[in-house]
Amino acid sequence: MSYSLNEIEAMSKRAGRGAGLAWGLAEEVAKSTRWLSAFGFPGAQMLAELLTLNDRWPAVDLSPATLSGIWSAPAGRMSPLIAGAAMSDCAVRMQAGQRIAMENVSFPLLLVPFAAGAALRLRGPVAVSWQGVCLTTDGQRLAVQGARAAILAPHADALHCAAAAEMRGARAPVLRAEVDPVAWQSLQGFARRTYAPATESSRLLGAGAGLSDTD
Repeated sequence: MSYSLNEIEAMSKRAGRGAGLAWGLAEEVAKSTRWLSAFGFPGAQMLAELLTLNDRWPAVDLSPATLSGIWSAPAGRMSPLIAGAAMSDCAVRMQAGQRIAMENVSFPLLLVPFAAGAALRLRGPVAVSWQGVCLTTDGQRLAVQGARAAILAPHADALHCAAAAEMRGARAPVLRAEVDPVAWQSLQGFARRTYAPATESSRLLGAGAGLSDTD
């Protein structure tokens, strides 16, 4: 089904919170999902699959154990959301010519929007590459090299981020995106976890006559 980018962002934020992400990260994830969707990628579907994969896992197990050398996570797979936020915070390293290297990253495409944020701060393009794929962004546009199957891979053994990249054949964003119905339902399931459970008093204050019978 087709959804506006605002709808995708709002649902992604609620789903992220329902999956246990901190408020700040949930907001960043929502913007990232919107960003990917604007460039024709199934951001919402990938987010749903990642949240399902990492459901109930402690964030520390999926986070970089260290921000020096090659980044890796204790669980043996790293969240692209947590790693992406950390990479963006470390963007100044790339400005100095250093590459940020990671290993065993789940759904690597979900890390690319964080590179967009880094590019805006650095005022220059940032490239993210893995397994024959290279996506380069200046924050507003996106240049894509590589097979779509590799771009949408659920796992990357090795991933690198670098600045001073060259933009070739950049795409412009759109305003609406198609979302797989199953993925949307999955996001709704995570979002429902944020709803407060009904109490007896809330039921009585809800629709209908409650305990009163005026018929």
